[in-house]
Parts: sequence; structure tokens; C-alpha cells
Amino acid sequence: MNRVYAWMAFGLALTGGIAFVVASSESLLQRVLPVFYPLLIVEFVVVLAFSFLQSRVSGPVAAALFITYAVLNGLTFSVLFLIYELGSVGLVFGITAGTFGAMSVFATVTKKDLSGWGSFLFMGLIGLVLAGIVNLFLRSHMVTFVSSCVGVLVFAGLTAYDTQKLRRFHASAGYASSMSLAISGALMLYLDFINLFLSLLRLLGRRR
Repeated sequence: MNRVYAWMAFGLALTGGIAFVVASSESLLQRVLPVFYPLLIVEFVVVLAFSFLQSRVSGPVAAALFITYAVLNGLTFSVLFLIYELGSVGLVFGITAGTFGAMSVFATVTKKDLSGWGSFLFMGLIGLVLAGIVNLFLRSHMVTFVSSCVGVLVFAGLTAYDTQKLRRFHASAGYASSMSLAISGALMLYLDFINLFLSLLRLLGRRR
């Protein structure tokens, strides 16, 4: 699990660093904004490709895909600094880190089998996706608020669920656990963290 957390931390640092650098440069922002939606599509394709190929790609290829995704996220996340105050983003990041850490510790120390959470969390995830699609047309603040509240619960739950699943897998695999599997686990937790952060930011973030 040490490699999983190391890769996850590296991905978050890369995303955050790129987002801050781009947001601090007017010229870089002007290049990112016109291609914002194409970048989102490329992000989706990269993470989808990684999900399908994770068991067949080598460590270096998995690393390249993970780094590419983290960089793309950094570019798109730069827009957040235009919407929310810098201090607010930092505060929400701290709250996210604390929540993520607490759920990870819970998953590590609890004797309860969390595998039963999977189906409920998956249904919640599907509900969030559908609500997001519908709200593209409705643009309802209430739908955004409710979706954000549900998102916090779903991604906090997924953090615990995925952490326990990964710990059990890597404990059984031991040193046989490959680099590509470690990066796959890192991507899983990275996505939990990022989506938890976005849900909390929509709830607690102070807009400019």
C-alpha cells in the first residue's frame, strides 16, 4: 500500500501544482480556456482506457497514463481558481484531506467487512451521474446542492470501501503486487479524493 499512497500523493501534487501555475499565468489560462471541454473528453478517454487495460499494461505504460491524467486534471482544475477564492480552495483541500484520512483509518482498523457497501455506493454514483446530466439543462441550484451532499457521502464511503479492498488485495499479493497494480490502486483513491474535494468545494467554496 505504500506504493499506492506514494503514487496517489504524487498525482495530487502534480494536479495541484499544474492547476496553480496555469491559474497564475494569464497567457496559460488563455490557452486552456478555449480547449476546456476537449480536455475533459480526453481525460475521460484516458481514465477509461486505463480502467480497461490496467491488467494488461506494463508498469511504465500505467505510470504514463496516470501522469497524463493527473496533468490533464491540473489543466482543467486551473479554472477553479477563477471561480473560487484561493484561501477557500486551500481550506476545502484541507477538509478533504482530513475526511479522506479519517475514512482511510476507519477502513484500516474496522473489523467490519465493507464489501456490502459496494452496490449502494455504485447506485449512488449512477444517481450522481444522471443528476449531473439532467442539471446541465435545468441548471438548478437545489439539484447542485443535493448532488453535492450526496457526493460527499458517496465518495467518503468509496474512500473507505476502496481502501479496505486495496489493503486486502495487497496484503495477499505481498511483494508480488506489480507496479501497474499499485498505480491502478492509486488512480482509484486519487479519483475518490478528487471527487470528494469537488463535492465539498461546491458546498463550502467561497466564490469570487
